[in-house]
Amino acid sequence: MSTELPANPENTGAPSPEAVARTVARHPRPLGGDTQRTTGISKLELTSLVINNRGAEAHHLRLQRKPDWLRARVPGGEGYERLKGIIDEHRLHTVCQEASCPNMGECWGRGTATIMILGDTCTRACGFCNVKTGKPPVYDLDEPRRVAASLALMKLKHVVITSVNRDELPDGGAAIWAETIHRVHEACPEMSVEILVGDFQGDRKAIQTVCDARPAIISHNMETVHRMHPAVRPQAKYERSLDVLAQFKASGLVTKTGIMAGIGEQDDEVLELLDDVRAASNADIITIGQYLQPTRNHLPIDRWVHPDQFAMFRREALSRGFQVCESGPLVRSSYHAEEQAAMLSSAARETHDAMATLLERGRAPRQ
Repeated sequence: MSTELPANPENTGAPSPEAVARTVARHPRPLGGDTQRTTGISKLELTSLVINNRGAEAHHLRLQRKPDWLRARVPGGEGYERLKGIIDEHRLHTVCQEASCPNMGECWGRGTATIMILGDTCTRACGFCNVKTGKPPVYDLDEPRRVAASLALMKLKHVVITSVNRDELPDGGAAIWAETIHRVHEACPEMSVEILVGDFQGDRKAIQTVCDARPAIISHNMETVHRMHPAVRPQAKYERSLDVLAQFKASGLVTKTGIMAGIGEQDDEVLELLDDVRAASNADIITIGQYLQPTRNHLPIDRWVHPDQFAMFRREALSRGFQVCESGPLVRSSYHAEEQAAMLSSAARETHDAMATLLERGRAPRQ
């Protein structure tokens, strides 16, 4: 039986209207994703955006002006330069640089960075992320040694390590992850290791390889609410991420996740996500921060979430059983106890104390 679509008689070789209608019925989500699900009159005229358009100036979505409560420190200073020198010398990548984190100046000034392993090229193309995508050119087997050597020089109490997705590898890079954690434990026995990993395409064996290396905290970000996943994380699945968090927790690890606000979700959907995460995994920590559009080619900002709203999210998360909730405009998933120690608010002190307790639990003797 032939599976070819019936041709359109007015345009030989093109699908017929009936065939197109059947396809749309099977796949009702708009092609390319509808990031904001808006209705009504279009806010932007795109009729002149055609291939090889030379007759009119192209229209672009302008990056929105940040509100007063979103101000980040400009990189610089002795601590910043020292850390940059170590990172450059050991040819390391950081998510701070690759993802254009707004807190890089503040964190590097304190001697804190989030190391990114498995190279600097991701095999996925999430709509919010500024890390470059494509086919990674190398598989660097010496990277775990260099990471451990550089961290020994930094003399930190706590480190965060993350990575790009390497879906082209049979184990998604799990073996490199495990070796990196083991080497850091050996080189820096007093340092607690927090890691932020992808979903390994749901490969439970690969996930367990990383869990068995026993990091103090293990994190996988949900990133956004259920409805927004097809547009924000087209190569990930909401339910699969919940399963990853559940496996972390079942392995006896301090478990963490993070989401963005302001990318098109509604407040009630954020609360539903909090419920889903707790029901699936009883995760210990969650971070909630403002989405910042890295370039004009990324998903647009839907709204600026006010600090009062972030405070509400924090109260709701704690009421649901999360032991720690970092929630604020400039919060990112790599925020941890040492950074919060310098803050003076009662919420920050509470967060610091809870994180310190979790870190002590995570530093329990490794098997």
